[in-house]
Amino acid sequence: MSTRYPFTAVVGMDDLRLALLLNAVSPAVGGVLVRGEKGTAKSTAVRALADLLPEVAVVAGCRFSCDPAAPDAQCPDGPHESGPGTARAARMVELPVGASEDRLVGALDIERALGEGVKAFEPGLLADAHRGILYVDEVNLLHDHLIDLLLDAAAMGSSYVEREGVSVRHAARFLLVGTMNPEEGELRPQLLDRFGLTVEVAASREPEQRVEVVRRRLAYDDDPAGFAARWADDEGALRQRIVAARELLPSVVLGDAVLLQIAATCAAFEVDGMRADIVMARTATALAAWAGRTEVTSDDVRQAALLALPHRRRRNPFDAPGLDEDRLDETLEQFRGDEGAEGDDDPDPGPEGPGGGGGGGVPPQGDSPESPADSPEPAGSPDPSGPVEPPAAPAPSGPGERAAVKAAEPFRTKMLSVPGLGEGAAGRRSRARTDHGRTTGSRRPQGALTKLHLTATVQAAAPHQRARGRSGRGLVVRRDDLRQATREGREGNLVLFVVDASGSMAARQRMSAVKGAVLSLLLDAYQRRDKVGLVTFRGADAELALPPTSSVDAAAARLETLPTGGRTPLAAGLLKAHDVLRVERLRDPSRRPLLVVVTDGRATGGPEPVALAGRAARLHAAEGTASVVVDCESGMVRLGLAGELARELGGSAVTLDELRADSIAGLVKDVQGTSRRAA
Repeated sequence: MSTRYPFTAVVGMDDLRLALLLNAVSPAVGGVLVRGEKGTAKSTAVRALADLLPEVAVVAGCRFSCDPAAPDAQCPDGPHESGPGTARAARMVELPVGASEDRLVGALDIERALGEGVKAFEPGLLADAHRGILYVDEVNLLHDHLIDLLLDAAAMGSSYVEREGVSVRHAARFLLVGTMNPEEGELRPQLLDRFGLTVEVAASREPEQRVEVVRRRLAYDDDPAGFAARWADDEGALRQRIVAARELLPSVVLGDAVLLQIAATCAAFEVDGMRADIVMARTATALAAWAGRTEVTSDDVRQAALLALPHRRRRNPFDAPGLDEDRLDETLEQFRGDEGAEGDDDPDPGPEGPGGGGGGGVPPQGDSPESPADSPEPAGSPDPSGPVEPPAAPAPSGPGERAAVKAAEPFRTKMLSVPGLGEGAAGRRSRARTDHGRTTGSRRPQGALTKLHLTATVQAAAPHQRARGRSGRGLVVRRDDLRQATREGREGNLVLFVVDASGSMAARQRMSAVKGAVLSLLLDAYQRRDKVGLVTFRGADAELALPPTSSVDAAAARLETLPTGGRTPLAAGLLKAHDVLRVERLRDPSRRPLLVVVTDGRATGGPEPVALAGRAARLHAAEGTASVVVDCESGMVRLGLAGELARELGGSAVTLDELRADSIAGLVKDVQGTSRRAA
């Protein structure tokens, strides 16, 4: 086994190290979600934590790591008798982004179950991670159904596998750690809420600290074993402190005054549900145990709020994470009660207490080998707990250009989908063949059998029973009889927005409504698990404002600062979109595109702008690209140019009013279309 980078050698990142250590002390906290840009040592810190966890005693030969002192009565390898067992190091299991459901929860050998009548179960990663760490890098890129299974197991402490009437249950209690880069897309708020704590990490902007990071990393790469040996004493001391905090944890008292502060804080920040209150209580208790105290204080509650609440305040992907610390302090002070007076008389816990060293009890870096004298706060680095200000709109810079206008409030849009049956990534927009969904038929298995179609299997085996010499009431099933169920669900698409930002669209009230409509479509794309891209056109040319990405909040930020004005190069916008889709088809051929053109249909600038726009539209139609034109034309006299563009694209046109899911005009249009098809 390769030598891991020591946990105590990680420079800075006090909040991340504290959150990981609190979960090591009390796994009931619920895990950590680490958000940050690439190259910030997120994975290094998580992997280093595994070496700090105490050894665990397991039943010899048990594949599910049962505790010999209290064996799991339902263990598939059981029953076990109580005994001393054997000791082994705590495991850190990594879940790859491309893992299948069977790899995560385990797999039943359906062929043996049918043919031999035995319950043959192969454990998955959840069983391997029991009583250890389960690490998911790029957790936001996992399929939703895998995240649901993962978080359900983490919440219940057990995993259930049920296939064709055969059921297996085993314990699955682990420290869950996920890392993600927000630029690659957000998790749903419902899934964010399932992580106990969240931490924002960013690279230091302090030159001295960056130098120390590079120095230590180079030293580790040159001699991993020697580097680890220099930090062995610090690692041992931290390991002992985790053990001591675990032993102290049951003795920590959570007073009524502190509970009132926790409840008041969650109510003040309008956090949904009760999970936040429970997580804050467990985190504050772990903080007290980590500091060597048996009573929770207001400082513990404050630190717990900064770790447990920021990600629970997000209502949609456009909300900035973070907490208003002034509001937090006011709430804690208002509900301090008697605890505050007592807390003021307590001696200063020093650098090992909840506020010491800036990391709630994480050993200061200055006490470790090769460490600079102090670790100042990175200059210019963002405060992860503070509100994030949106970028200021750029001032007009060209002739006829106008400043950006604020988008109107988003609304729920009608369903836009790609016709036909796809095979792309799981999502919620268009029909597709998927691993999950309603069963639509059967086929011969291609590789391992995962979803048995029982009726089709019986029908395939039935004609051969006489030739196979069937005796008694049993059914003789052979491998050639097995049938895989085919299922139909929904896929996510690439939704490419082509937005007209020209002078014909630039009336402030009108452009505000247009931006509000695009923002609504972006929110819809987030909810349906789509990738999004943004092409804008105005003046003399078109530009790719945002390459296709899973981060819809990045698209919303670009839209917010979009200036308007100038001519309407509609053809340039369509051609730019064609180039983007051509490249994306090569990168991800299974993800089908949906082109959404937001325009009034006017085309100006250059020779024959209308004819050129028509040829560009027919280029999309020839490749079968599904398209929708959002008609932004207003006024008493309407030219119908957007409708003509939709016909050239081979798609449909909807007005801004019809785009609303609850629009009367849209409902009438849908009914009329249904009547015409029926006739």
